[in-house]
Amino acid sequence: MIRTGIIGASGYTGGELMRLLVSHPQAEVVCATSRRLDGTQVSQTHPHLKSFTDLEFQNLDAGEVAKKCDVVFTAVPHGSAMDVVPQLLEAGTKVIDLSADYRLPTSVFEQVYGLKHKAPRDAVFGLVELHPEVRDARFVANPGCYPTGATLAAAPLAAAGLIERVVFDSKSGISGAGAEPSQVSHYPNMAENIQAYKLTTHRHGAEMQQELGRLDSDIKVSFTPHVIPSVRGILTTAHLFLKAGTDHSQVADIYKQFYEGKPFVRLLDGIPMLGPVRGSNFCDIGFEMDADGQRLVVVSAIDNLVKGASGQAVQNMNMMFGLDETTGLWNPAIFP
Repeated sequence: MIRTGIIGASGYTGGELMRLLVSHPQAEVVCATSRRLDGTQVSQTHPHLKSFTDLEFQNLDAGEVAKKCDVVFTAVPHGSAMDVVPQLLEAGTKVIDLSADYRLPTSVFEQVYGLKHKAPRDAVFGLVELHPEVRDARFVANPGCYPTGATLAAAPLAAAGLIERVVFDSKSGISGAGAEPSQVSHYPNMAENIQAYKLTTHRHGAEMQQELGRLDSDIKVSFTPHVIPSVRGILTTAHLFLKAGTDHSQVADIYKQFYEGKPFVRLLDGIPMLGPVRGSNFCDIGFEMDADGQRLVVVSAIDNLVKGASGQAVQNMNMMFGLDETTGLWNPAIFP
């Protein structure tokens, strides 16, 4: 069994990691940390886990966690992972970081997040569909939720060099704002409402540019996020402005070939919705082309807490330990 630990287990991503890991056939959660909740039952904070785990939150330092675990998930705020990741790696455990601290080159991270990086390290970007080298990694930086759905929507045509520009318009459920209450998550502010924010400056745009730029260095990426009155899910509408001479059948073949053997990407004939991916690790993708062939509209749907965070982290863990990537994750969504 793979002994797993979660540093920062009290939030939504920590709870989702535990939900997936308690039923994983090859893994067990041996420790879950929280300074604030030290000594309390995990199921008091995550009531859906009652009868599935008797673990208590513990206030352990990184060295103590590493001694217990084969792999550690760091589900902590941006700027905090860099305080524990070096110690975990030096102790010999594998690490999957769900923060943004190691997704970008150090100079880009410092510019985008406005933080001085205290402990730079090289990590594999954990989007398995684009980075098979995850299988040989000891340290993986789990992608952000918005970049996961957006990058998967555009990657096949970017790799084919057929995109001149892409504009991502993403709608996210409120859980993306985290477990701590805020103006964004306050019910009267969100019910029957949609909020656009950081119209041109959202930090996740850097990840999208990085990953699509790896496939086509000339691609231009724009991104605007919105919060919608839904608990889970991200629906991304990607406007791909294409180079001349691309038709629908060519696009369909490119997507089919690119995602051949990628079990968590489902190509649809229709338009994806959030309901059919809720609670699952799938990314559903569908598209339609303008009559003039110059713009392809691609829609992707993911659960932001699963494929956008914790499920993707477990998918990375599976790869890092030589398991089939679907192990413990091959479950249908909760629908309706």
